[in-house]
Amino acid sequence: MKNNTLSRRGFLGAAGAASVLTGFPFKISTVSGFRGTKPNSKVAGVQLGVTTYSYRSMPHKVDDVIEYLLYAGVNSIELRHVAEEDLGIPPAPRWPRRNERLTDKERAELVKAAEAAREAQRRWRLSLPMERYVEMRKKFNKAGINVYIAKFAPSSWSDEEIDYAYRATKALGAIGITDELSDEACRRLGKFAEKHNSLAMFHTHGQVAEPGFSFDKYIAYSPANMINPDVGHYYGATGLHPNEVLIKYHDRIRSIHIKDKTGPKHPTPNENRPFGGGETPIADVLLLLKKEKWPISVDVEMEYRIPEGSDAAKEVKKCIDYMRNILE
Repeated sequence: MKNNTLSRRGFLGAAGAASVLTGFPFKISTVSGFRGTKPNSKVAGVQLGVTTYSYRSMPHKVDDVIEYLLYAGVNSIELRHVAEEDLGIPPAPRWPRRNERLTDKERAELVKAAEAAREAQRRWRLSLPMERYVEMRKKFNKAGINVYIAKFAPSSWSDEEIDYAYRATKALGAIGITDELSDEACRRLGKFAEKHNSLAMFHTHGQVAEPGFSFDKYIAYSPANMINPDVGHYYGATGLHPNEVLIKYHDRIRSIHIKDKTGPKHPTPNENRPFGGGETPIADVLLLLKKEKWPISVDVEMEYRIPEGSDAAKEVKKCIDYMRNILE
């Protein structure tokens, strides 16, 4: 661990320095090395990718995201809310931040507005032609990018909307849908995945540290249920090596999220850090996948604080370059 950390931190500094030299805004015609060149982030047999949530702090249309992905040299994604937002889904009202106080009247009005938006979104989804998703897939594919997974998070939606989500997933060419891990979600979504000959994958957070937690009951609800473990969250919450989960459940995993975090015994526990600045055994995870050749993609979920003078696209590129350096 100590040797890996030293080498990783040295590389991180070099990657950061190189990133600063690149000009913005992102336009493929002006980014050196991408003129007519399709990206490839499969390294030593390990597919590296990005969940588009990583770009949430930047302009977020599909065309924007494609520019960021090409800048990072990424050819595989977990497509999040970008898809529906790009296609014009009616927006939901903004809920207050934790430190914002609402009067009873303001709260009642907000709840009413949220209910109205929810119904408008349902009608929008059920009327949207699937050809819109086919065209979106073509746009990504033309740039050399594969939509590997779609995160619609639909387990609380109506049955008709879940069917819509799986039809859209097929139109995008994705292998399945991700949602957040919960008992209700795993009971419900797997049956729809079976119906559509697809997969239901469930993302983990800190619940992995709860006493008696086990993945077994969640995947037992359906043969289409898979886990989408976040190895950073896992290590940050438990201090346990995530390779234990990968080895035991590799046949029920098609993708993992990766981030660097401090462990639970660190002075600032369970904290997101730039790659190389935390304690998550990233190198161990990548080298295990390289050795075993399991069909498990590795998607960056960039959640650490963006340094001054940088942005999410630059930071994602640092994360991808960091992992390339380990695998090459």
